[in-house]
Amino acid sequence: MPRVFLHVDMDAFFASIEQRDNPELRGKPLVVGAAADRRGVVCAASYEARKFGVRSAMPSRTAAKLCPAAIFVRPRMDVYRSESRLIMEVLRGFSDVIEQVSVDEAYLDISSRCESPEGDAALFEAVPMAKELKQRIRDERQLTASIGIASNRFLSKLGSDFQKPDGLTLIPDRDKVEFLRPLPVSRIPGVGPVTARTLAARGFQLIADLQDRSEELPGIVGSWASKLRERAFGNDDRPIDTSDERKSISSETTFEVDTDHRPTLRHALKELADDVASTLAKESALAHTVQVKVRYSDFTTLTRQVRLELPVASAGEIYRAACHLLARDKLVQRPLRLIGIGLSTLVPPSPQLLLPFVEDPLPQPFTTGEHA
Repeated sequence: MPRVFLHVDMDAFFASIEQRDNPELRGKPLVVGAAADRRGVVCAASYEARKFGVRSAMPSRTAAKLCPAAIFVRPRMDVYRSESRLIMEVLRGFSDVIEQVSVDEAYLDISSRCESPEGDAALFEAVPMAKELKQRIRDERQLTASIGIASNRFLSKLGSDFQKPDGLTLIPDRDKVEFLRPLPVSRIPGVGPVTARTLAARGFQLIADLQDRSEELPGIVGSWASKLRERAFGNDDRPIDTSDERKSISSETTFEVDTDHRPTLRHALKELADDVASTLAKESALAHTVQVKVRYSDFTTLTRQVRLELPVASAGEIYRAACHLLARDKLVQRPLRLIGIGLSTLVPPSPQLLLPFVEDPLPQPFTTGEHA
């Protein structure tokens, strides 16, 4: 049976909700995030604001300079999460093979709804179905979504990004190689800025370069060459993950003023540890991996993690692991703009794992002394 995937991506989700709920904001450049005169970043921007170069994760002060007419509103995360649940209900009414990958996007496998035994013919069958789904979202939630249709996850994601907002893009298998050729290598997941620069230094700017000179890739990216080549030719055999298991938990905070003040950092870490531990408890899970994230004034961002033999559950254990990472890798050598804690490798609790720890296996050099 041919595989037919949809990738559904809501358009400027946070900003679109604000414009829907407040008609006075419609058609105006809108920024969801910290106020223009305060420290913080853009969470989302309407398409009217994006025309001026405003984008998510940009400092709010920069966004205000790029778009002086922008209207700034504080995020309402509870509202966005509630709306996300309603959107996912609409999607589940359309297909029960669904993988939600973020608050505003999901993959759907609708292969069983297509009757044609031929791959591309089945993909074309999906076009009216995708149009119907877009209309349902518009009618029931008064929001727009962009959808990509393809035979795999990678191509369907590219399709949903292709004609935003309110787009619908089909990438037939017969056209996928040509579709990919003019795109930059950075459109392939996993090709971040560092890898993109490494590839560019060797003359790989476009996916076409990867296709034409794939035999050179092992000498540049090592063991990742085979997967990079597969993506360059539009191949991806990953299935839809229908499990409801949460993969990770994280929390972070941006300081009003960059700081390396230890008491301030310890206080922030304790609050973050409390936050992720609370979420961990709600998920009835333990975590084997603890990660810390720091961002400096020049927006350089570093993450460090440790995998623990015994999983952690309490805020105290998470806090100590985070302190260990900060000290081990000397991450507080200069003031921090942002600090965060993440948990992953989540596992269910068991009677053995719920026994109290006899000793603390982690050193705490970060927490000893005002300037340790």
